Amino acid sequence: MNRLICISNRVQAANGGASSNRGGLAVALSAALRESNGIWFGWSGEQTDHFTGQISFRREDGVATATIDLEAQDIEEYYNGFANRTLWPLFHYRLDLTEIARDFAGGYARVNQRFAETVAPLIEPDDMIWVHDYHLMPLGQRLRERGFDNRLGFFLHTPWPPASLMMSLPGHRELVRSLLSYDVIGFHTDEWRASFIDYIVTHLGAELDGDHALLDGRSTRLLICPIGLDTAEFTSALGTPAARDAEQRLITSAVGRQVIVGVDRLDYSKGLQERFLAYEQLLTTRPELREKLFLLQIAPPSRGDVPSYQQIRAELNALSGGINGEFASIDWVPVRYVNKGYAREELFGIYRASRVGLVTPLRDGMNLVAKEYVAAQDPEDPGVLVLSRFAGASVQLDAALIINPHSSEDMADAIARALVMPLEERRERHAAMLASVVKQDVRWWSARFIAALQPPQPSEDRPRLALAGGKG
Repeated sequence: MNRLICISNRVQAANGGASSNRGGLAVALSAALRESNGIWFGWSGEQTDHFTGQISFRREDGVATATIDLEAQDIEEYYNGFANRTLWPLFHYRLDLTEIARDFAGGYARVNQRFAETVAPLIEPDDMIWVHDYHLMPLGQRLRERGFDNRLGFFLHTPWPPASLMMSLPGHRELVRSLLSYDVIGFHTDEWRASFIDYIVTHLGAELDGDHALLDGRSTRLLICPIGLDTAEFTSALGTPAARDAEQRLITSAVGRQVIVGVDRLDYSKGLQERFLAYEQLLTTRPELREKLFLLQIAPPSRGDVPSYQQIRAELNALSGGINGEFASIDWVPVRYVNKGYAREELFGIYRASRVGLVTPLRDGMNLVAKEYVAAQDPEDPGVLVLSRFAGASVQLDAALIINPHSSEDMADAIARALVMPLEERRERHAAMLASVVKQDVRWWSARFIAALQPPQPSEDRPRLALAGGKG
């Protein structure tokens, strides 16, 4: 295939080939980048006193990376500001937490321009360019303005909000219009794509031709392409000393009690406060379950510089302390709340030792933890996944116990049901979910998107309709 240039906010290169030290995006893109002799471009995560556009090149584990450093003002306005305090809450339907500031928007525009200027010399005429996530939505338009007619793709890893929420963002029309500079836009689910279509038809005057949006003479394919788990890599942890040790330690410490596990980044979109309240509801209304189970909640901190995240941590500390204070006995603690992360092998063992997996976000683009929990289970004696209907994963993993995370009673009932579910039913549900996780894995995801991004053959060329400009 043509050379692939992947662009994302952060670049996380391989670390000695150990995928356990890489994020999901790194695992997803590595194979495609190696195959095409491509480049992964983005921010290094480091700060510089003055932005120079200097690129640091590296090649590790067969993947070439090109990174730049950003100024403190860029990091504050673009990353901490517009990306994490404006777009992230807005795209997760949290208008109450969305901060609108001109400085944030200015920094976002400036960094996207800097990305375009810096990556431009690396782009060759036949390269395909794949841009990732809400940090870099205008980047495609910035590249078009510099004369690039390469195939440009964009993948959104978060939900897309309803038009009524999107309209609360100053400059929303210009921002969304910039996305239609891409040839392909990928979404996890039909719901997110439908919300996007509603906006561009209603507020930009775009037209639809099948799965293509037509505006200002351009055609953009709107692709449903749910990201998958690197299932083979994740399940390779089976039998490793770290996985066996973590599983056995958890089983031993449980002393015959059922383990309910949650593994989530410390983020308000994950519904952790609601989860703790539902667990409290379970212990209150079903006293017979007390001392027969416990909740292990692993929640590594994230975005500690953002005030709303500091508030979440304080609230969870208070909730877990309150539950333990009310229900604990001298030899039983109902909540084990852990603020640190674990390596892939250890997580595999923790998942495998748990009877119930809780994945209950209030809103999530996909949520790969749900797929990790399924992949880690013993098919002969699997645990039960309790999954929010508002996670993208619920579309594929509909054999889970699907719940409304806003209802403590609904979640508590599902946990109680999971704890007593017959073995045959557990096996049937797990087999159906595992088949989906294995078939539509991360390589299926990247191959599907890249196939859509490939230059069309002459017989596949679509007409470029000269449409009038959109509304407003």
